[in-house]
Amino acid sequence: MSDLADLELASKRDRLIELLRGMGRVVVAYSGGVDSAVVAKGAFEALGDGAVAVTAVSDSLAEGELEAAIELAKKIGIRHQVIRTDEFANPQYARNNADRCYFCKSELYDRLSQLVDQHIGELIVSGANADDAGDHRPGLRAAGERGVRHPLQECGFTKADVRALARGWDLPAWDKPASPCLSSRVAYGEEVTPERVKMIDAAERKLRDLGLRVVRVRYHKGDLARIEVPVEELLKLASIEIREGIVAAFRAAGFQYVTLDLEGFRSGSLNAVIPIQSLERSISATTIKP
Repeated sequence: MSDLADLELASKRDRLIELLRGMGRVVVAYSGGVDSAVVAKGAFEALGDGAVAVTAVSDSLAEGELEAAIELAKKIGIRHQVIRTDEFANPQYARNNADRCYFCKSELYDRLSQLVDQHIGELIVSGANADDAGDHRPGLRAAGERGVRHPLQECGFTKADVRALARGWDLPAWDKPASPCLSSRVAYGEEVTPERVKMIDAAERKLRDLGLRVVRVRYHKGDLARIEVPVEELLKLASIEIREGIVAAFRAAGFQYVTLDLEGFRSGSLNAVIPIQSLERSISATTIKP
């Protein structure tokens, strides 16, 4: 990294800590991913015991994610709480239209608001960064309706900035691949159920056991699995000795059909079926000015 880039990152880091310090006491929506980890670290640096990181657990959380989040919170030093959310009980969430994430985040932020009401914190802060403002993020609308602040966005952090600062702070999540909730793997219009996300979790664990770091198993109608991995890994998965083991594991998980997407991994590939007008409205509604 150049000296100029180092200075710019240091300036953003200092601005982040100062912004958080001015918030008094905060509840950090903390998943253990790199974005929320940086906010948690910044909040602890700024506020000490005036900050608490809260991790929400539900059926959509992949196996091992909670344990990793707990260990990272210990390393940061921030107070940490675990709560249970019940988004699957909401028919609008289970219906799995393109705004599913709105109902998930509504459930999350309503639960975190209860902690604010209990005087555990004065504000809820999230890990949304500047790059998120130009994506399909219905959850940001739920956040806006509840007064949730996004310190990384407000300080102009891009995803690259977040990873660079996490590395500088020696946070092990600095290079962790993005891991959206398991429900995001279910094709829009197909009902989201605990059984289906468990199928996805088991299938993705099989792929990670093969040494893959970036994987997505998309659930489509008819219990069909569509595997997305980086293009350079396609030949490996198509080899006979690997392919047969994958098929057996996916069938054991409950999938009837197993396919390999030849385009490779694309973040948010299921959004391709959303009409462009809906995406434009979503981005317009969720863009937050620093």
